[in-house]
Amino acid sequence: MAARVGLDQLKPGQKGRIVRVGGYGAIRRRLYDLGLHNGEIVEMIKMAPLKDPLEISFGNGHVSIRRSEAALVTIELMAD
Repeated sequence: MAARVGLDQLKPGQKGRIVRVGGYGAIRRRLYDLGLHNGEIVEMIKMAPLKDPLEISFGNGHVSIRRSEAALVTIELMAD
């Protein structure tokens, strides 16, 4: 079984598969609206100089999200 970590723990270039989207209410809805769903493969592209926000890639696009929001998304790391 692959290691499970928060999306905020990925380093640039690392990929993982979403296994859980946490949070409640508006924050959880926002994550779903951005396209972060179970089974989706995401890749960390880069982080801002102060490590917030994070730029991630999945599907056909890129989004930037706050580190606190990324921490709510649990991923299973993929082998390089």
